[in-house]
Amino acid sequence: MTALAHVPTSSGEPAAPSAPRRGRYKLLPYLLLLPGAAWLLVFFALPLLQLAAASLYDPSGSLSTGYAMTWAFGNYPDALQAYWPQFVRSFAYSAIALVLALLMGYPLAYAIAQKAGRWKNLLLVAVVAPQFTSFLVRTLAWKTILSDNGWLVGLLRDVHLLGPDGRLLATPFAVVLGLTYNFLPFLVLPLYASLERLDYRLLEAASDLYASPLRAFQKVTLPLSMPGLIAGTLLFFIPATGDYINAELLGTPNEYMIGNVIDSAFLVRLDYPQGAALSFLLMAAILAIVFVYLRKAGTEEVL
Repeated sequence: MTALAHVPTSSGEPAAPSAPRRGRYKLLPYLLLLPGAAWLLVFFALPLLQLAAASLYDPSGSLSTGYAMTWAFGNYPDALQAYWPQFVRSFAYSAIALVLALLMGYPLAYAIAQKAGRWKNLLLVAVVAPQFTSFLVRTLAWKTILSDNGWLVGLLRDVHLLGPDGRLLATPFAVVLGLTYNFLPFLVLPLYASLERLDYRLLEAASDLYASPLRAFQKVTLPLSMPGLIAGTLLFFIPATGDYINAELLGTPNEYMIGNVIDSAFLVRLDYPQGAALSFLLMAAILAIVFVYLRKAGTEEVL
């Protein structure tokens, strides 16, 4: 019977596949999704559920005595009340770093995509090359550059941009600079991908219609680059908000972000309920900001 299903029809076209074969075709996409779904289940969903459970443990427990599940929802307001300055600082530093990255990254991505010519590949390699080095090593390099005895501080003191006792290391400036540098490629590459597909003839048409360069950018370049801009800002802002390496190495406890507090809760103070609660609060805050941002960006793109 199966063989008859493949006999050509009178019009010369093959007959439609039999019902069992059609059923297998419908299942094929789901079978291809199984490895990825299993990976997410084992290494994301299950640890997330365990973290959610840990955030509700009795805060008086410990690793030696064990943690009892008491559904202690009070861990959340207690953690927020104790560490709200670090939350505010994390989002403030990330937002400032994002603005700086946009001011540098957008012109850079546009220049590589539209003006670089035969140097395009070399410039892309220059953008990506720092990622071949460890995140920790790159941050330690900035610690050396910004040190009080380094050439940069000496130069700024010589030109009187810093006082005799002025410093760059262990300041909010150093932390924001580290965030901007370390996550800049995550912004530039999606922007480049969008701008590289930009049809330059559209800008010529805008110019023929007497649009100024600024008006052409506002009405042509920026809307067409919005997919890359949205992706790049999210790829930059989300890891920057949860980062703790830059504040640890380039700042002091006065510059610590919420990532430093979570790291200390899990690895130093061994306060798992508080660390888990802080993690979920950070996740919820980021998801809320991303949701609002995507809705607003989507609305502006339609307009």
